[in-house]
Amino acid sequence: MKQLLLVFVGGGFGSVLRYLIGKQFTSNSFQFSWGTFSANLIGSFIIGLVLGYVLVKHKISNELLLFLVAGFCGGFTTFSTFANESLSYLRSGQTKLFFTYVVSSLVFGLLCVWLGYSISAKLFSIT
Repeated sequence: MKQLLLVFVGGGFGSVLRYLIGKQFTSNSFQFSWGTFSANLIGSFIIGLVLGYVLVKHKISNELLLFLVAGFCGGFTTFSTFANESLSYLRSGQTKLFFTYVVSSLVFGLLCVWLGYSISAKLFSIT
């Protein structure tokens, strides 16, 4: 029960922050889905930082890991919104925007996880 509560609370914080970031990009002048894109990249970076720290130091409780990764990052990042926005680009005939959004989200998301992990490994490694 405690684990469920940690994921629930972390997810709530992540969701609220995601909503606030999305509000920054709600202008009609943006064709690209910058809010979702930004949240997903930031969340990918945070997961990389946390997991990089855990793999190097091994000093984080399972509860904090659940709160941060499954809860906060799970609520903060938004694959379903990404998928819906991608489909809307296709349905409206914006094929170039669709491919740009999908490929850049995947490539930069992976890079952000790697970057977060690399930074944690360098900052917290025992040398």
